Amino acid sequence: MTIALLILGAYGIFAWLVFYKFKLLKFNVAWGVVTFWIGFHVLFLLVVFLRFFAPYTIDGHVIRQTIQIAPRLPHPTLLQEVFVTQNQPVKKGDKLYQFESTLYDAQLAEAQANLVEAQQNALILQEDVVLAQDQLAQAEANETFAAEQVKRYTDLVPKGGARQETLDQWTAQLAGAKAQVAEAEANVTKAQLAVAAQIDGVNAQVAAARAQVDQAQYYVDQTTIYAPEDGRIISQQARPGLVVGGFRIASIAAFVADANPYFLGTFYQEHLKFVEPGQPVEVALDIYPGQVFTGKVKAIWEGTGQGQIKPSGNVPNFLFMHPQGRFAVEIVMDEDPALKRFPGGAHGAAAIYTGGGGEWVSVLRRVNMRLYSWVNFIIPFDV
Repeated sequence: MTIALLILGAYGIFAWLVFYKFKLLKFNVAWGVVTFWIGFHVLFLLVVFLRFFAPYTIDGHVIRQTIQIAPRLPHPTLLQEVFVTQNQPVKKGDKLYQFESTLYDAQLAEAQANLVEAQQNALILQEDVVLAQDQLAQAEANETFAAEQVKRYTDLVPKGGARQETLDQWTAQLAGAKAQVAEAEANVTKAQLAVAAQIDGVNAQVAAARAQVDQAQYYVDQTTIYAPEDGRIISQQARPGLVVGGFRIASIAAFVADANPYFLGTFYQEHLKFVEPGQPVEVALDIYPGQVFTGKVKAIWEGTGQGQIKPSGNVPNFLFMHPQGRFAVEIVMDEDPALKRFPGGAHGAAAIYTGGGGEWVSVLRRVNMRLYSWVNFIIPFDV
């Protein structure tokens, strides 16, 4: 609209100079129609060229990524201490909150004791294998000796060198020895299976106990919340005495990251016909009246909520038409020492220079951007 008014004003001054100031032509109905016709087409073409080759929006905001600070504790836990104040800058790794850890320390100590016990049991299982193998060797030796005695008395009894009762006793002992061998073999197999119950080369009971230690240690670590990266907590509402954990699933604070802020402007869909990533951009932020910053197009978000149908049991209603949804363009700002503050949500205007339509298109749009920026000195009128 600003550009259109400027063009219309300039054309009106030109017509006034020609027909009234210098009287180069005599104004009449014919010249009036011609003047209007030419002015209308010049204005129309300029507006079209500006919209397509230097698209512009006043619907843009600074976007900063946020991280939801949510304690991951399984039991209701008391918040003991808050280390950060409202809007205080923090560095990655700085302490933010400390929760009461007595219960989780006790669970960790219990898990560590269970791990020691499991490791001891694993050693006992190894000893059980050795003991079972020794018992098997003894049973096999007894079986061998009994077999030799049975063979010996089997030869002596028919010759009258030994009594039948003695042969019967050794035959019974041989049967018992074989039963002992079978039992000892079963014990060896059982002990070996117990030792072989492993996960990645670690005894299963030891692995389970170690997992319990890791879980308990995880919850102990979660009793202290650290800054995930450089940034600040905008709304500090958590106070000592707050109970979290158990059934609580909501966050207790929103952490605003310092890294990678960007400007997001929305444009009418048809005005993005010639826009491509990497093209130069100018941004005028309302918090910096009189200044224009530079940047580049990073990406075009070619999608709106109107392009999504959420899964439901309802049949979509297409009876009513809605205004077209705008597409968002992500803009990365160039490093500028003057850009000291870049708060999330800061409003501003943006213009993309596609390079088409001639240099005059870019010049007019640059004038437009600077007018917007300077007008911010007096708008809004809330004196």
